[in-house]
Amino acid sequence: MTEEVFDARYYRRFYGAKRTCVQDEAKVARLGAALVAQIRWYDGPLRSVLEVGAGVGLLRDWFAKHRPEVRYLSTEYSEYAAKAHGHVRRDITTWRAKRKYDLVVCQGVLPYLTAAQASAAIENLAAMTRGFLYLEAVTRRDYETSCDKAKTDPAMILRDAAFYRTRLARHLHPIGGGLYYAKTGPLVFWELETLSR
Repeated sequence: MTEEVFDARYYRRFYGAKRTCVQDEAKVARLGAALVAQIRWYDGPLRSVLEVGAGVGLLRDWFAKHRPEVRYLSTEYSEYAAKAHGHVRRDITTWRAKRKYDLVVCQGVLPYLTAAQASAAIENLAAMTRGFLYLEAVTRRDYETSCDKAKTDPAMILRDAAFYRTRLARHLHPIGGGLYYAKTGPLVFWELETLSR
C-alpha cells in the first residue's frame, strides 16, 4: 500500500465524479440504517463504532446525524483523506487499539494490501471487534462478474473469497451481508442465522 495512490485525485474519481463514484450519501445512508437495524434485531449494543478506511467520511457523518450518542472513531491510511476529512491517521496493518468496539466497519481497504498485510489487518480488525464487524472487500469473482469497471479501481489485488473467509473464521461468525460477529461476544445466534458453524 503506497500513500500516493490515495491522493486528492483518487478521492475525486471514486467519491466526487458522478460517473465513477462508488459511494454517495444515499447509498451510505442505506448502509448505516441497515447496520443499525441488524444490530438492533440481534439485541446487540451499539455504543461505539470504529471505521477503518473512512474515505470522505460519509458513514461517520450519517452516524453523527442519526445516532449522535454513538462514540465514533474514523481512521484513514491516506494522509490526504485524514487531513481533508478529519480522520485519525492509522495503518490497519500495524495498528491495534487497546479498546474494543461494538461495531467495526472496513470497506475497500483489504484489496489494496499484500497477502501478509491483509492477514495482519484482519487480525487487528478482529482484535478490536467486541461485537460486529462489517467488511467489504472486492474478490476476484466480484471483479470478473459483478463490478462496474468504471467504478472499480483496477489497482486492487484480487483474491478468492476463501482467502478472507479462512482468516475471518478464526475469530468471527459470518452472519451474512458482509456482517460478522466476534466468537468471544455474548450474543447467541440461531443456527440458520449464521452461514456456518
